[in-house]
Amino acid sequence: MAPAGDRASFLAAVAAGADAVYLGLKHFSARMQAKNFGLGELAMLVDFAHERGVRVYVAMNVLLKPEDARAAGGLIERLARMVKPDALIVQDLGLISLARQAGFTGEIHISTLANATHPAALQVARDLGATRVVLPRELDLEEVKLMAESCPEGLELELFVHGALCHCVSGRCWWSSFFGGKSGLRGRCVQPCRRLYRQGGAKSKPERLFSCQDLSLDVVTKPLLNLPQVSSWKIEGRKKGPHYVYYVVTAYRMLRDNPNDAAARKSAFSLIEQALGRPVTHGRFLPQRPFPPVKPSEETASGCLVGQVKKEPGGKSYIQSRLDLLPGDLLRLGCEDDAWHQTMPLRRRVPKGGRLDFPRPQSGHLPPAKAPVFLIDRREPELMRILADLEKELAARPVPPEKEASSFAPRHFSPPTRTLRLDMGVFRAMPRGAGKGRAGDVGVWLERSALLDVPRPVTARTWWWLPPVIWPAEEERYRALLAEARERGAKMFVLNAPWQAGLFESREGVREGLRLIGGPFCNLASVETAAQYADLGMEAAFVSPELSGAELLSLPRNSPIPLGIVVGGFWPLGITRILAEEVRLEEPILSPRGEIAWVRKFGSNRP
Repeated sequence: MAPAGDRASFLAAVAAGADAVYLGLKHFSARMQAKNFGLGELAMLVDFAHERGVRVYVAMNVLLKPEDARAAGGLIERLARMVKPDALIVQDLGLISLARQAGFTGEIHISTLANATHPAALQVARDLGATRVVLPRELDLEEVKLMAESCPEGLELELFVHGALCHCVSGRCWWSSFFGGKSGLRGRCVQPCRRLYRQGGAKSKPERLFSCQDLSLDVVTKPLLNLPQVSSWKIEGRKKGPHYVYYVVTAYRMLRDNPNDAAARKSAFSLIEQALGRPVTHGRFLPQRPFPPVKPSEETASGCLVGQVKKEPGGKSYIQSRLDLLPGDLLRLGCEDDAWHQTMPLRRRVPKGGRLDFPRPQSGHLPPAKAPVFLIDRREPELMRILADLEKELAARPVPPEKEASSFAPRHFSPPTRTLRLDMGVFRAMPRGAGKGRAGDVGVWLERSALLDVPRPVTARTWWWLPPVIWPAEEERYRALLAEARERGAKMFVLNAPWQAGLFESREGVREGLRLIGGPFCNLASVETAAQYADLGMEAAFVSPELSGAELLSLPRNSPIPLGIVVGGFWPLGITRILAEEVRLEEPILSPRGEIAWVRKFGSNRP
């Protein structure tokens, strides 16, 4: 399954033999920095792909906000009528109901950003109408096998095999929102994890403490062929060019079709090395041989190093290229957080050893001597000829005109007939004296030590909070904890992922005497999503911390369930499962702008 951020990459995917292509529209895509597609152009490309047996999936994998329902539903209605893609990829459960209201009859795929991390999530997804779940990139092979064993009939699994890794768990990152003002859950991540940070004081050496290498499962994909539930190998890279798409798709098709051919594996690995990505790692995929994806002392910039800046006495900057450079190649000088950073398309060939002068950057900052220069995309003549031939076939096809605006109107929800008033503090262990009387509600994170520390009469009055992420091997432990908690009288639970509803025998919490609330880590931000949570048995929910004041105040009058907000405390920039050895727990970390953060450890997660 190949990424396509523009038309050239789409055609490169088809030419390389991809079975499916996924892409985004101009709106509601988790890769808004990609060029993406208009409906008319996409309708033509989908017909073109379908004639060649290639499926097309449209990613609308963003957090749905209060004002989005009409626009998103209208876009899906037009998409269903004009384009007829094979599937929608969604993060927000509210988009599932909007898609069906809008008349979309294709498949629904649950994005990795939805954070379906444990086996019970799969049945919940299937019950909601999904036909595929994209597994988190943080899973190892044994965890993938656990998910496959639990996969219900009628549901498929999709796994990332190649591409960029986020430092934080998929769908559990607010870093860009807090440090950059742009939401990663809305497709506008500014990648703060790629920046330089200091640990040990302002005079310490700045390092890329959180910048991951690219994931590449390459020669370790063979075990996946024995898991029929894993029906799709996904390649990340909707911001990449056609060179990357063609090389990586070709490589993984060779690995899939020739798993026992050593020569094919060697050729595939060579293609991946030439794809101009970052240095690669197997990450956590092999639990017996984990490869740390973060190495602060090593370069993690994408592209192939072609030279280092040299300086003339007058200040002119140039390189002597280490390889042949072609017209149309794209070079990057420095990294994005360097003052002298720039990208530059080449207009002429530069032979190996030849000189290439750099213009003064628009920023006015001159690069220092030895600043690295990378080749990040290229235009080989052979690939360009292949794409040109496909473009000739497309030229004979008229581009369908964009239709008039949709008349779609989202359904209206009546506000709840009863209110739920809570003023809740949340603790790792029950504070002394808390839970007595009726002064206020108390929340405690569900762990056995905390459970045993709470007297049985207080257990029933305590809201027990489930963790933001439950991993496959942890599910049975939390099932046992929930059973023990209920045996001790607990009946009130806060779920921090909607999939955690699957940990209870029945979703009809009222009938069972249970009270379920959606926690703030569920990222609820619209009334459509609130309605889905009500269907999952939740009587109320906390909203996402990413909402503005105006967005927050617009929700309650239309929400079918009562809503709550987080008003204080330490909210994480993100939750990670990986950490460089150089990063020390509980020690201040300074951002490039002087913001202070630190890392803690709770179970297998590190907020």
